[in-house]
Amino acid sequence: MRNGTSFGAPTRLENELAELIVSNNPFIEKIRFVSSGTEAVMSAIRLARGFTGRNKILKFEGCYHGHSDSLLVKAGSGLVTFGNTSSAGVPESFVNETIVVSLNNKKAVEEAFAQFNNQIACIIIEPIPANNGLLLQDKEYLQFLRDICAKNGTLLIFDEVISGFRVGFTGAAGHYNIKPDIITYGKIIGGGFPVGCYASSKEIMSNISPEGGVYQAGTLSGNPVAMSAGIAQLTECLKPNFYTELERKTNKLVAGLSEIKKNNFKLFSIGSIFWIAFTDKTKIQSAEEIDGESMKYFRDLYHPLLEKGVYLGPSGYEVGFMSEAHTEEDIDRTVAAFGELMK
Repeated sequence: MRNGTSFGAPTRLENELAELIVSNNPFIEKIRFVSSGTEAVMSAIRLARGFTGRNKILKFEGCYHGHSDSLLVKAGSGLVTFGNTSSAGVPESFVNETIVVSLNNKKAVEEAFAQFNNQIACIIIEPIPANNGLLLQDKEYLQFLRDICAKNGTLLIFDEVISGFRVGFTGAAGHYNIKPDIITYGKIIGGGFPVGCYASSKEIMSNISPEGGVYQAGTLSGNPVAMSAGIAQLTECLKPNFYTELERKTNKLVAGLSEIKKNNFKLFSIGSIFWIAFTDKTKIQSAEEIDGESMKYFRDLYHPLLEKGVYLGPSGYEVGFMSEAHTEEDIDRTVAAFGELMK
């Protein structure tokens, strides 16, 4: 910060953070930094449209991609629908370029491509959907999306603003070993400061101005404070056994909570991400499978836990994250607090 907080021009730190990411991630070759996850996704969508020359995008109910206009869209009533806006102020013309289908439904995706042949610029998905519960998808389904995109000249975007660097340094792409065409990151790559980025191959990224015709810029993009924090953060993440230890602690928490007698909840987890769901189901893979009525149990649990010093995200639809800073004592205390309340 003493060296300056923002210059509206590139700094060496951008190159250092980009090198740190790209040299440890075989799925991408070039990065462009922005100031938030929303901005990263918005720019990735524009890039996909510019690269393909198509307008329509396909997204999934239950995945969240920030608050840009064309993505604040929820599913309609049919199998394949133009969605309905989920916010005031979004014109219908924006909504009509966004196709919304259910997660984990191959038929809906196939029908969308049949109905809108040669019109879909990209499919965008959280490969680990973690903003509306933890809706873990099978690798086979993500591979299906990869294959149908390749077959139809459509780009596949993995929105890893949440999952990036949480299940491993290469995120969900590395976890499932599936290469998307564009990846978006945020949050962790700024070490607590506002940041985002989108990344792809040299071929696709060469379409961004000044090399290509897709415009994107931002005065605060790649600002040195966020870049410095990101370098410090990701250097920690690259230390030996960082992710092994993070997953071990997550598994300990999940196992401890699952052993509580008389519990009426299930835990779903991957890497350092976990979700507490009041359900009897052993799998929940789409938004429609979440029982809205079950949220009353979460509300009964939330405030008493807070009084015991255990802070969950303030919604039953939100997931939890283990961090390196959490101790064994933190985990034991959390399990004990849950056990007392469940009685």
